[in-house]
Amino acid sequence: MIQIHPLPAIGDVQPGDDLARMLADAVHAAGITPVTSDVLAVTQKIVSKAEGRFVDLDTVTPGSRARELADVTRKDPRLVELVLAESQNVVRAVPHVLITRHRSGHVMANAGIDRSNIGPGGGERALLLPVDADASAARLREALAAIWPEPPAVLITDSFGRPWRYGVTCVAIGASGMPSLVDRRGDIDRDGRTLEVTQIALGDMIATAAGLATGEGAESVPAALVRGLEWAVADNPASALVRPLEEDLFQ
Repeated sequence: MIQIHPLPAIGDVQPGDDLARMLADAVHAAGITPVTSDVLAVTQKIVSKAEGRFVDLDTVTPGSRARELADVTRKDPRLVELVLAESQNVVRAVPHVLITRHRSGHVMANAGIDRSNIGPGGGERALLLPVDADASAARLREALAAIWPEPPAVLITDSFGRPWRYGVTCVAIGASGMPSLVDRRGDIDRDGRTLEVTQIALGDMIATAAGLATGEGAESVPAALVRGLEWAVADNPASALVRPLEEDLFQ
């Protein structure tokens, strides 16, 4: 049976905090002893906070392209400048919407830059994604291995909108100790047919399940431990979930 354990006992994360220790303390406070088949799902926001990914908007000087897109999208041109700096290219710009391909390959609104729930003084600050979320997950898991002999897998999650559907859902942007993508092509279904295209976005599935516990607003639950999962394939990072640009059918 799959279980989702919310971990609210973390508190407000600040730049330079020992996030692995804070997460371990929250797991202990929940009365849980993790095992290797557990997945510790951690929201991107607290990872970025611990890594000091804040930018003071007053220090940002928008260029001509940012000012042009700000007029189209009706967004703060300083924010648009940050979005461009974090992005490979702009996918779509319309009033109130700016979709880009982040330098990590993820296609997302505002390059994942956030101004909500980032703590005191957040009004003129913005919070960027981790520089490399897979590397962040690996560092967290390595630090947790010093606390527990068998550390859980670590999944860094974020909220994405989806084309052609309302609402956001959680996805994996960083992972360590688990397969983010499970390739079932070549397996046989129950009728004896060979699976030809089936690949399972396991990281995204777990991220969304954990999102039921962490929430999207003022819940103050920045992490959850997911238990009861099984996999029998090699680990791969969350970057394995990113479809290569040459396979983009909607360019």
